[in-house]
Amino acid sequence: MVRFKTSSVYDGFCMKGIPKTHPRYQSLMTRERIAEAMKRGLVHETGLIAHGRGEAFDYLLGEVTIPPADSALKTAAAVLVRARHPVISVNGNVAALAAEECVALSLAVPAGLEVNLFHRTPERVMKVADELRHAGAKDVFGVKADAVIPGLAHDRAFCSKDGIFSADVVLVPLEDGDRCEALRRMGKTVIAIDLNPLSRTSRMASITIVDNVVRALPRLRYWVDVHRQAKKDDVDKLVIQWDNEENLREVVRFLCKRLNALF
Repeated sequence: MVRFKTSSVYDGFCMKGIPKTHPRYQSLMTRERIAEAMKRGLVHETGLIAHGRGEAFDYLLGEVTIPPADSALKTAAAVLVRARHPVISVNGNVAALAAEECVALSLAVPAGLEVNLFHRTPERVMKVADELRHAGAKDVFGVKADAVIPGLAHDRAFCSKDGIFSADVVLVPLEDGDRCEALRRMGKTVIAIDLNPLSRTSRMASITIVDNVVRALPRLRYWVDVHRQAKKDDVDKLVIQWDNEENLREVVRFLCKRLNALF
């Protein structure tokens, strides 16, 4: 289980309400981070619903990174290190849960960071950008959107010309299916992190990582570091042999087998 660093705010909550010996300590602390971020205006209220839906699927996975997810992480890292201009798309939930991990991954690849929000307001855009800067990011795309993703209605179409618009690879944790599909139509390789293997995002992405973002991002960085030291042919082979549909089938088979074994 990937463990994230907690700030004094969350340590204080732990002392008052959630003991570190609780069997689901990490999951409960993640809930608190999302709730606190909503109070700060970083996360939209609908982000709580999205988080709860994801948490339900994480229960089914056993709250661990399963083998098909690690295969996807390994291939996604290979795509990132081969990319010409990779960009990591960050929304409120991702910034609240894994800002430091996003920045660390962006430096390791290296890749750009861009704010993209479904419920977009100038205030929330700045809050997400500031969260990334506080975590160590120097340059953040998306604050001043100067391009539009073709064929996509709604504010989430706004993007940066030098960021997502010109990227060849886009990592989109906690994404919505419409934008994932629109990015694919633009010819981009889209890497999604989504706990729901049945979602439109999971089925539309080039590579789908069915895992919790707080576990997936550190593991993705690990594989990036590994591929940096690997032979180019070995890295290329991972990408060439990838079959996203088959990997999603493996995830579903894992879920079915695990559920049948529980009772």
